[in-house]
Amino acid sequence: MGVPSDEVVQIRHAAAAGDPAVVTVSCPDKTGLGCDLCRVVLLFGLSVVKGDMSTDGRWCYIVLWVLPRRGRPGPVPWGLLKDRLLQLCPVAAPFGFDTADLAAAGLQDAPPPAPRLFLLKLYCFDRMGLLHDVTRVLCELEFTIRRVKVSTTPDGTVLDLFFITDARELLHTKSRREEAYDKLESVLGDSLASREIDPATEDMLTCLQACPSLTPAVMEQMFNTDLIEEQSITTRGDNAISVTTDNSLSSVHTLIQIQCGDHKGLLYDIMRTVKDCNIQISYGRFYATQNGRCDVDLFVVQSDGKKILDQQRQRSLCCRLRMELLRPLRVALVNRGPDTELLVANPVEVSGKGRPLVFYDITLALKNLQKRIFLAEIGRHVVEDREWEVYRVHFGEEHDLSAALQSKIVGGVTSMLMGWD
Repeated sequence: MGVPSDEVVQIRHAAAAGDPAVVTVSCPDKTGLGCDLCRVVLLFGLSVVKGDMSTDGRWCYIVLWVLPRRGRPGPVPWGLLKDRLLQLCPVAAPFGFDTADLAAAGLQDAPPPAPRLFLLKLYCFDRMGLLHDVTRVLCELEFTIRRVKVSTTPDGTVLDLFFITDARELLHTKSRREEAYDKLESVLGDSLASREIDPATEDMLTCLQACPSLTPAVMEQMFNTDLIEEQSITTRGDNAISVTTDNSLSSVHTLIQIQCGDHKGLLYDIMRTVKDCNIQISYGRFYATQNGRCDVDLFVVQSDGKKILDQQRQRSLCCRLRMELLRPLRVALVNRGPDTELLVANPVEVSGKGRPLVFYDITLALKNLQKRIFLAEIGRHVVEDREWEVYRVHFGEEHDLSAALQSKIVGGVTSMLMGWD
């Protein structure tokens, strides 16, 4: 089936402080590869300042100029980044064959099995920023948080239930679990009363799928496009977004041109939207200017290899891209009885994955705002045929939040998620 080469992914380190590193990927093409690569770059706390990509449908060539995001904790593990990018790249076919030949013969590598799910159970004594500190440790260990249930008792004891997967697929081993325990103990100190990691059972998986429904009022507040447009007028950031299509510059491609303000994960948001709309990029160019604006040119075709000639589909694609760039994540603060609840909705790709580090950013923003978390959970909901990962955070009954403080919380969380902090 061919042997992976280190030259599939190359990283040229910055020549001087402040200069971008250059990540080059050259490998067989596959659907959604650009989106997957951008998700990993975002996961490693990097910002894309320039990008070029091209493909003939069989082989793709992608170059990304990246910088560590301001406030990223610690140095970038470039070797690990290279390994994670390599894992996403299809293996080149043997000489004389191509991926189409292998697919026709049924010889392509089978997709990897779903990672094993584990339950991390923590009993802790509550303190400011506790949940973020736990989340930071899990991210550093390369654990992916699938679901969370956090509850606080009146005596200040916290029960944290994290359903996690391990990027290294080693959590079934004693040494990997001990590594996790040691890291948690070193960061949490006396706040940690007990810890335990076990494989998730079928009963746990059933409970995992159950989560409170969203009320019509909440869905209106978070997913009504007209309200989102109004809210964005007063939100920090450059909201001038232009998305246009042009069929006159190429005989075989439709050109999509985007001009917008920069934000954390911008290129990822573009790539996931294009993928979800079943549009294929043949050539793309991305450039972030020093004044915080971005210019994007994408030469694309439909899944049938033809230009986008239907005007209704052109308008629908432009509207979808504009909305995803205007508000890629939805943030709202609502009253739930005597409690105040923060809701953050993260769109789920057709692959079942979503933007990484959302829970990390939420908990960091609340820690910076000195807000204790009484309850927290993550669940998935389908709204108008789209799946969303919804993060719910409760501040407790004793927190009577003024309008000014509510605005500060929503603004702080939004700024952290968008990279405006």
